[in-house]
Amino acid sequence: MTVVLAGVGADSTNLGALAPRFEDGRFEYVPIPEKTDETTETETLGSWELRYDDRVAADLTTSIDPQPVRGKADTLTGEALESWPLHYDPNFEALTYGEHRTSGYVSRLRALEAGDVVGFYTGLRRPGGERAHRYLVGYFTVETVDVITPETPRAERERIFAAHPDNAHTKRARDGEPYLAEKSIVIVDGREPGGLFDRYPIRMSEYYIKPGNERAQYYLREEVADVWDVRAGGKNMMYKPAYRCGLSGETFRTAVGPLEGRTADDGCVQSVSCSDRSN
Repeated sequence: MTVVLAGVGADSTNLGALAPRFEDGRFEYVPIPEKTDETTETETLGSWELRYDDRVAADLTTSIDPQPVRGKADTLTGEALESWPLHYDPNFEALTYGEHRTSGYVSRLRALEAGDVVGFYTGLRRPGGERAHRYLVGYFTVETVDVITPETPRAERERIFAAHPDNAHTKRARDGEPYLAEKSIVIVDGREPGGLFDRYPIRMSEYYIKPGNERAQYYLREEVADVWDVRAGGKNMMYKPAYRCGLSGETFRTAVGPLEGRTADDGCVQSVSCSDRSN
């Protein structure tokens, strides 16, 4: 039994902005813009309403480059920006999450089993331009894990996509072909308990200059690494690594507190005893 923590959500590299975290513990979750408009996803930057603010995701930025890796799309502004689809991943309503990133993501996620947990962290910024941080904003309990590789036969790819209709990677697949056919994809479907915190996300990062580095960066808080028994993923959080924790799913859920009706205490790193850690 284990827990994997995945970095998700809009940030300066894809939206040009971070979602806000308010003084009373409320916060917004905004998915990243999709890399392609060839998707059946109906949520767009202009339709995604913020939970606690009378704005939509498009109001957080002025322009995006929806394909920063490939560099094949023009910068989008105005109505084109508002109508651009979101890559709604993870989907906290359907409890589904897909991933093709390497650097530990696919390998750690595909090793999850039913009853494990995948947690999600994202960058949030307090109003007024104060220093942003990485926060755990939700999780779900694992139900099933499916993997598509470049060698997976087409019939099997189609079966897997059909089994996960609400997943963002299914929505942008075409005729059983993944959007990035050269990459492996892991699709994790969840079950309750799971979802987005209503407020008081848990801060995971520190921001400082580490000896030997030239500039300040985000690092995993020592309290988080210790209490959640982080065993893989490294300490530098700049590029949103996938963390593998030695906690059981049950112990992690207890440690982070409830999804709804959260208090300021739930927004802190809760202690667990060493005897509760899995091997």
